[in-house]
Amino acid sequence: MPTTIASRYSLSAAKAFARLNGHGFLVSVVVAVAAKFLSEHYGAPAMLMALLLGIAFHFLAEEEGNSCKPGIEFTARTVLRIGVALLGARISVELMIGLGPRMIAVVVAAVFLTILFGLVAARLLGRGWRFGLLTGGSVAICGASAAMAISAVLPKNEHSERNLIFTVLAVTVLSTIAMIVYPILTKFYEFNDEVSGVFLGGTIHDVAQVVGAGFSVSNETGEVATLVKLIRVAMLAPVVLVISVLVRRHAEDADTGGKRPPVLPTFVIGFLIFATLNSLGLIPTFVLETMSSLSRWALLVSIAAVGMKTSLKRILDVGGQAIAMIVAETVFIALIVLAGMTFLGH
Repeated sequence: MPTTIASRYSLSAAKAFARLNGHGFLVSVVVAVAAKFLSEHYGAPAMLMALLLGIAFHFLAEEEGNSCKPGIEFTARTVLRIGVALLGARISVELMIGLGPRMIAVVVAAVFLTILFGLVAARLLGRGWRFGLLTGGSVAICGASAAMAISAVLPKNEHSERNLIFTVLAVTVLSTIAMIVYPILTKFYEFNDEVSGVFLGGTIHDVAQVVGAGFSVSNETGEVATLVKLIRVAMLAPVVLVISVLVRRHAEDADTGGKRPPVLPTFVIGFLIFATLNSLGLIPTFVLETMSSLSRWALLVSIAAVGMKTSLKRILDVGGQAIAMIVAETVFIALIVLAGMTFLGH
């Protein structure tokens, strides 16, 4: 009897949850599917398409009482975290060992120095440390995915959503430009396949654009570029963890207002668990492929929801300084990677 009552209660709770969030989630899925269609048929980045289409439906998240609003909030927050956690299944220790310790050191140094550069640039330009971490981390690690993960652990203020949407838009556009320009540079400077792969994987923001740029040069370049990029992706968990700990430690300061985040966010724990399981070879290939696909879709659906939450007018309010700053961060990481390869004699 108690089991039956519990089952009925669970079913009722699930129905209530679906009624509350279903409309907004389904709208986000439709936008993501449309973005994927445009990406596959016209060659535009899926993340960029989802973002722009989402912005066009901003009215769904703006109007009070709209049945889609709670679901859009849920998708932008919870589905995003699920996507980031599943991203860990693409990481393994074996991948890192394959690149060699010296090159891994260059990639790790580039990540941390770029984040530091973002903080310094933000301070000099008066943009605030949140914006410096957000842009620096997204450029340093994995573009839109990193921006959303870092934003999830930063304390919120009135500019949080605007800064996130600007960062996702900027890194996606810059990554697309780099996907076209950087392979031309590798040919111009006559880099060999390995050096080209390290340069492309170490400097382009989003994974999809790294793959596109790398394999446009050669198969070997594509494989090396993807490997280097995944090592940068592996830095997501420790970077988010460090940010979370530091934010929590200084949460009592007036500048950090808002609720303190947990020391170790649940989605970071998930990321680390899946990365560990993959490193130990405990995830079957077909499950791994499914998890990778689910991660991509979850991030695409969530970025569509994030787009719906932010108005175009607020994005334009961010100013030219912010654009100059994220471009400077992009150039900075490219110079650091090139300097590292030169130092190692490549």
